[in-house]
Amino acid sequence: MAKEKKLVEAVTSMEEDFTQWYTDVVKKAELMDYSSIKGCMIFKPNGYAIWENIQKQMDARFKAIGVENVYMPMFIPESLLDKEKDHVEGFAPEVAWVTQGGAETLPERLCVRPTSETLFCDLYANIVQSYRDLPKVYNQWCSVVRWEKTTRPFLRSSEFLWQEGHTAHATAEEAEEWTVRMLNVYADFCEEVLAIPMVKGRKTDKEKFAGAMATYSIEALMHDGKALQSGTSHNFGDGFARAFEIQYTDKENRLQYVHQTSWGVSTRLIGAIIMVHGDDSGLVLPPRIAPVQVMVIPIQQQKEGVLDQALKVRDTLAEAFRVKIDDSAKTPGWKFAEQEIRGIPVRVELGPKDIEKGECVVVRRDTREKIVVPLSELNTRMAEILETMQADMLGRAKAFLASHISDAHDYAEFRQAAAEKPGFIRAMWCGEEACELKIKEDTTVTSRCMPFGDQEQIAQTCVCCGKPAHKLVYWGKAY
Repeated sequence: MAKEKKLVEAVTSMEEDFTQWYTDVVKKAELMDYSSIKGCMIFKPNGYAIWENIQKQMDARFKAIGVENVYMPMFIPESLLDKEKDHVEGFAPEVAWVTQGGAETLPERLCVRPTSETLFCDLYANIVQSYRDLPKVYNQWCSVVRWEKTTRPFLRSSEFLWQEGHTAHATAEEAEEWTVRMLNVYADFCEEVLAIPMVKGRKTDKEKFAGAMATYSIEALMHDGKALQSGTSHNFGDGFARAFEIQYTDKENRLQYVHQTSWGVSTRLIGAIIMVHGDDSGLVLPPRIAPVQVMVIPIQQQKEGVLDQALKVRDTLAEAFRVKIDDSAKTPGWKFAEQEIRGIPVRVELGPKDIEKGECVVVRRDTREKIVVPLSELNTRMAEILETMQADMLGRAKAFLASHISDAHDYAEFRQAAAEKPGFIRAMWCGEEACELKIKEDTTVTSRCMPFGDQEQIAQTCVCCGKPAHKLVYWGKAY
């Protein structure tokens, strides 16, 4: 019993110290570990399995709309990177450089990719000649390196895993349509699979991606009231195309520049899952993304027939679900605590008395509700339980988001909300960067996005300077 208590106590209460709670969950759920290289993390099996499921399910959505996967080099020659001035300046502080190969000093520095726009531009300049070659809709799953000063598991690290899509289109309209389309793919995935509702919209010019004409983002709200930018989609217009001479002949045999987009999500999504759904006992995984959906735990497994029946239950469930059995020598209480810390959606408890009655006990991770289920109905009932849990988790996250959005009509209201009300603040903005900078300096709050479908004129003037304003912005403190 002492050991079981110790396992639970290993997770700091989120109300006591949210940052420590997050670190405890990452460590105790065995998602990730620190490496000997500063800022670089080790994905452990439990953590990498979540990323594999994200990759698998998201990749299927990509392919369904015509995206093709490629893989590009991890090194970028400095001369190639220098072709797009704004892009270079945006990434310069974070770039890692290779200057030596073996015993030789390289004639030109190589950048370890922080992102791959320039590589894709170089490719498109070579393979796009005619309107018949368009569109090009490519994506790669890879890692990138950004030399971060401050790191946190999943949220920010020097090397991280992600996908980056890069497309080339014949017209500005097609590029804009694709940019928004991919943002919606991300938002739908997060809601339907991760049970995380998103605020989606356009970034201000100050917050847009280096070299982009427009950047759109999905913004999630964490349990501590901070926003997490969870995915971005960028419209590059023809800026990169002009820098890299990516031209095609149109139907009238005239030379035109292509219009490009770029879009990506990363392992930061795992951080979002932890901070939206987790509790003081550890991780809580939505069933659709959980690597293990069901853990079968035999009770008094030393008694005749118990383990055999538990194995049969596992095999039956395995026909429809991702399932494991914990038949280790640990006590049931310890096994329950491990299952809870790891966030496995449900456990099936099966002991001698349950077997006599032809039933088992199914326990939901999110609510800890115990449901007695006949063994003959287990697969059918399990499907219902998991779907209900998925829907309930989304419902709670939506309710939390809705209850943590406040309106500010003037600067006094804004500053009070920033100090006292965790969450998003809706406020009008004049469009001047000076106001963004002042708000950040005064409150540490930043603009998150100008949301789609919500441009209510809640005031006539900018919340900061008082000048006429027509843009509603969601503001918030953010990771």
